[in-house]
Amino acid sequence: MTERKARADAARNREAVLAAADELFARGGGPRAVSMEQVAAAAGVGKGTLFRRFGDRNGLVRAVFGARSEAVRAAVESGPPPLGPGAPGRERVPAILDALLAFKLDNRHLSLALEETGAGSPYEVEHYGWWHGVVRDALADTAVPDAGFAAHALLAAVRADLVEHLASAEGMPGRAMRERLAAYVAKVVG
Repeated sequence: MTERKARADAARNREAVLAAADELFARGGGPRAVSMEQVAAAAGVGKGTLFRRFGDRNGLVRAVFGARSEAVRAAVESGPPPLGPGAPGRERVPAILDALLAFKLDNRHLSLALEETGAGSPYEVEHYGWWHGVVRDALADTAVPDAGFAAHALLAAVRADLVEHLASAEGMPGRAMRERLAAYVAKVVG
């Protein structure tokens, strides 16, 4: 087999695994309720392929989350303002937090599982540092003091466990959650 064919097979297998895992996670009670064996069978690959490529279930969760969140990250990194660069912080910060909350509402099972993979702290998950940096940098041109701390505080409002609690335990509709977040962020950034 040529190296090119092997790479094409590996890419195809990766996409099949991510699609199968995403579907199983969404309908099977979240990642904790789905075994690696189930994902391998649904993707049509061997269990060894899964472990070699992703390491463990947490690695698979991170990969599915990364694939799912690519569009939001791309919009924040290089999309048009106010979500993308170029907008004043008082416009960009609310747009970023709204996009992040909307993503977490649409991917509650996955977001919650990802935050739980951070060795007991959602702040240790690699994507958190990226989001914190983006919000902190967007706050830099506002009157908000201590942009680093303020970014942590604002991101706490979109933690997956809080989103899950508000949606499930309190029955708050996503639209209401987004409206309340927007009002809160407007007060913080002015």
